[in-house]
Amino acid sequence: MRRSKNILSVLLVIILFVAYYYTETKEKSNPTKNTHTESDYNETELDFNYLPSSTTGQIVHHSSYSLSYNEKHEQAEWVAYSLAKKDITYTNFKRPFFIQDPKVKTKSADWRNYKKSGYDRGHLCPAGDRKYSKKVFTETFYTSNISPQKHDFNAGVWNRLEQKVRYWSKKYNYVYIITGGILPKNAKKSIGKEKVTIPDAFYKIILDYTKPEIKAIAFLIPHKESKQPLYEFVISIDELEQKTGIDFFPKLPNALENKLEASTDYKKWSFN
Repeated sequence: MRRSKNILSVLLVIILFVAYYYTETKEKSNPTKNTHTESDYNETELDFNYLPSSTTGQIVHHSSYSLSYNEKHEQAEWVAYSLAKKDITYTNFKRPFFIQDPKVKTKSADWRNYKKSGYDRGHLCPAGDRKYSKKVFTETFYTSNISPQKHDFNAGVWNRLEQKVRYWSKKYNYVYIITGGILPKNAKKSIGKEKVTIPDAFYKIILDYTKPEIKAIAFLIPHKESKQPLYEFVISIDELEQKTGIDFFPKLPNALENKLEASTDYKKWSFN
């Protein structure tokens, strides 16, 4: 009898261990699960990965960014990632070749579509934001993370905005970024044999999720050279959602989401 009880005790311990391990594994494998309320936010780095909705159902996760791939347009409809103050480094890694994304089931566009097209391979998650590790730097050169951009746009106003985002990551410690091109239902312009869509405009959303004040700002910039100050391109997230069909912060508490997405107040952000 005593032996039977010992065996039952051992079995019970094993069952409890397996149940605990399964629960922990499931939680860690679900990066979009929202376990926070608005009151949980503080000035420490969070496991913050409230991804936008996907209109295509093809979400891909890499080491330091996620994306929703749009096969019709042969590029991501959005790329999302966190950028912390400590991520900003100036390591001089050698730039790798662009390659197709091994995680995109439908296959991302071949880099040759861009060859002699007159358009840059414009990063969505910038390589300059991922210099703290050779692995994550290299991952930004997947073709799922690029979009056709005019050179004077890519090296001009878009670069200015990328530099400003880095400045904000240092100033506010942690920011969350969602970015992509406006992909029309009936694309009129494309490049290459795979007909990679040329967006008419590009957007970028920046969320500062540290207290004392959680805030967000969004930009919509026409795909052309511009000397205009960045604040003139500020748009509400609500308007971007109408233009893209994407729900950008579905996992945020409703009251906070509604407040952030309706705002166009750029005065809370430093443009100096």
